[in-house]
Amino acid sequence: MKIVVGLSGGVDSSVAAYLLQQQGHDVVALFMRNWNDASVTLEDECPWIEDSNDALLVAQKLKIPFQVIDMSELYKERIVDYMFAEYEKGRTPNPDILCNREVKFDIFLKTALSLGAEKVATGHYARIISTFNEDKKEIFHLLAGKDRNKDQSYFLCQLNQYQLSKSIFPIGELTKSEVREIAKKAGLATAEKRDSQGLCFIGKVSLPDFLKQQLKPKEGEIVEIFRDFPEYSKEKPKFSTKLEELKFLSSKINYKKEDGKVIGKHQGAQYYTIGQGKGLGIGGHKESCFVISRDMEHHILFVGEGHSFPGLFRKALKINNSEVHWIREDLKLKNGESMEVLARIRYRQPLEKAVIYQFEEGFFMEFEHPQSAVAEGQFAAWYIGEECLGSGVIS
Repeated sequence: MKIVVGLSGGVDSSVAAYLLQQQGHDVVALFMRNWNDASVTLEDECPWIEDSNDALLVAQKLKIPFQVIDMSELYKERIVDYMFAEYEKGRTPNPDILCNREVKFDIFLKTALSLGAEKVATGHYARIISTFNEDKKEIFHLLAGKDRNKDQSYFLCQLNQYQLSKSIFPIGELTKSEVREIAKKAGLATAEKRDSQGLCFIGKVSLPDFLKQQLKPKEGEIVEIFRDFPEYSKEKPKFSTKLEELKFLSSKINYKKEDGKVIGKHQGAQYYTIGQGKGLGIGGHKESCFVISRDMEHHILFVGEGHSFPGLFRKALKINNSEVHWIREDLKLKNGESMEVLARIRYRQPLEKAVIYQFEEGFFMEFEHPQSAVAEGQFAAWYIGEECLGSGVIS
């Protein structure tokens, strides 16, 4: 089978290419150049040049064709511009999930197929299996990677059945240490290379510096809210319907300046995310302060002291119906239906018990235990067992 591997210059995709070659496939390597501006990265060198060189060394070692494709314009348009727009609105986007949906498994996939490939492969720690339903239709299942510490199914939670049908994750059954051992034995140049950090394909960046490229600083006040804020101790009302209760539990508190005390200044509310504790420049507290809300209109950051501060937690979240994505379309909820699931709202977060509900007014997720730092713009993904069923953007 002809398979195009997205060779990123890291050990994971290198081993993916090696394993496919060992299995007898006709392997072609493509390196995606998605960023040209090294001025915002924290490394001295330009990361994409180093990565493309490493990818080339691996391709030469394996004696497979290698090509660099420039997707920087598309990446800027679909990922970076979207990120800027979301942060400006006071939301917290996930560029890695978007990169998979919009770039790797869309444009890159189409490019690979145009080269005569039957499938694309990447170095993701996830698995795909397929089964047939009663109508003999093939259903593709996205499963967590065997290495639970590296599982990347969350980053793939926006893929659809077609994209899964054309994809292979060769290292999904392996642990990171096994991948490194294979790379070492095969003599691959990336065997000891450290994992990349930061934005998908850009490298490690200072997010405020990156955002300042487009979003101008707007000085504002930092207002501390205290634990005796009346809203926190307010008795929960009685609800006549489950929908009413979910709307209440998922709604965020709209704080005002007079609800707390001004304790500092910031250079732009758009540079901070819900739950952020670093970079606030606040002293004089026993515990760290965390961002609990942002008023983008009046440029106010609201903070609360301590990891257990009540304003950090919410029991439920809402996803607009237009933002609900089912990988398993055959399991999609109808209006009025609900389903017990496991869910997470960020990468590496342990899966939490939750119930999802579908209504005409929107899709709701209610957790067994309140969740910290639920941020608009993040993706909530839901699972049954090891299988990711779908995801959506928190509204």
